Amino acid sequence: MTIEKSRLLCSGDPSIQQYSDMAADLEKQELEAPDGIASPQVYGQLLAIYLLQNDLPNAKFLWKRIPESIRDENSELGKLWTVGQKLWQCDSDVYVALSEEWPEHLKPIVSAIKDVTRNRALRLISRAYSSITVEKISAFLGLPAEDCIEALSSLGWEIDAACKIMKPQTTDNNSEDVFQSEEQLAKLTDFVAFLKINCIF
Repeated sequence: MTIEKSRLLCSGDPSIQQYSDMAADLEKQELEAPDGIASPQVYGQLLAIYLLQNDLPNAKFLWKRIPESIRDENSELGKLWTVGQKLWQCDSDVYVALSEEWPEHLKPIVSAIKDVTRNRALRLISRAYSSITVEKISAFLGLPAEDCIEALSSLGWEIDAACKIMKPQTTDNNSEDVFQSEEQLAKLTDFVAFLKINCIF
């Protein structure tokens, strides 16, 4: 089983808590930078962490305040913002954008973004569909159809091999985590955006 496929078998998203302190430190470095201009590495890591946290408004504000000269000289910043735009648009091509080559200081964060994005999409699919074609879920998750079938079957999804349709595993709503109002609103926003993008309305 591939690493990417096995990560779908996790019960939750990869931990992003480890990056919270790092983000706070990077924000401090930006504020204290001479003339208010931080290094490309600070900008890159902070932008990537915002994307990992799905904090797209802060990612957009950061992108706008990065000096144009630094953007032009450091192509990874533009590639990160392309990822941000794909996330904002709920565009499954985000996996293509995430598969670019990345400098060492960004590789772990980008890998985590891919895992978090895939797991978030999987949760939304489970709520939005009673059944879904293998082809469509493959596009949503950015994985080959065979990998989707194997991984999701391990998660309890049903498959109609003849029709190439998968049915999400039913979940017990009582086992859902209790979220604060802002988190609930963010989840609802993600869900509605997903439905609109995929023409379910």
